[in-house]
Amino acid sequence: MRIPNHIGVIPDGNRRWAVEHELTKEMGYVNGLLPGLKLFKCCEEAGIKELTFYGFTVDNTKRPAIQKEAFTAACIKAVEMLSKENASLLVVGNYDSPMFPKELLPFTKRTNIGKGGMKINFLVNYGWEWDLMNLKEAQGNSRNSIYKNLKSHDISRVDLLIRWGGRRRLSGFLPVQSVYSDFYVIDDMWPDFSKSQFNNALDWYNKQDVTLGG
Repeated sequence: MRIPNHIGVIPDGNRRWAVEHELTKEMGYVNGLLPGLKLFKCCEEAGIKELTFYGFTVDNTKRPAIQKEAFTAACIKAVEMLSKENASLLVVGNYDSPMFPKELLPFTKRTNIGKGGMKINFLVNYGWEWDLMNLKEAQGNSRNSIYKNLKSHDISRVDLLIRWGGRRRLSGFLPVQSVYSDFYVIDDMWPDFSKSQFNNALDWYNKQDVTLGG
C-alpha cells in the first residue's frame, strides 16, 4: 500500500458540532483536542513521516472574543498534550502579532520532544499572505528559491490533505506546499473523528494516480 509521506489536516466543524450538541460554539474547540491526539497515534502507526494541523488563521481572529480565547487555548493545550509524545514539533504562524500565543513561541523553531520522531507542524495565527511575503526576495522562478523564501520553508510538500466538516475549500492552507496535494473531504465534523475515517482516506489515496503533473 502506498502511504503518503506528509498529511495535512483541516479539522473543521467544531462550532457546528457544538451547536448540534446544544453547546455554545466555543465549546466545540475543546472537544477537538482528543481527536487530534488520536489522529497523531494513527499516523504514527501507519508510518506517516510528517503531519500538519491547521490550528487557526489570521482571518479566524475576526471571530467573537470568546471564540478566539477558546481556539487559542485549544492550540496551547494541543501542543501540551503532544509534548508527552515522541515527535519533532514546529509551530508556524505570524508570531509578531499579539494574536500569537506567547506560550507557543519556544516552538517556532523545530523542537524534538520525547525521543523525537514524526514531524508535527501546527499552523497557528497563520495567513497565506504572511507566509508568502518574502517571495519578492526569490531569485528567478526556481522552486528551491521560492521554498527558501517561504515563512513555512521547513514544511515539506503535502501529499494528502484531509478536511473534516464537509467543506470543499482550502481556506488558505499552505498554498505552495498544497499545489499538488490530493484533497479528501470527510463530511463528519472534526470532534467525531474515527480511525475508520483516517483509514478510508488512506485507502482512497492509495488508488489515486499521483503524477505531480508529469
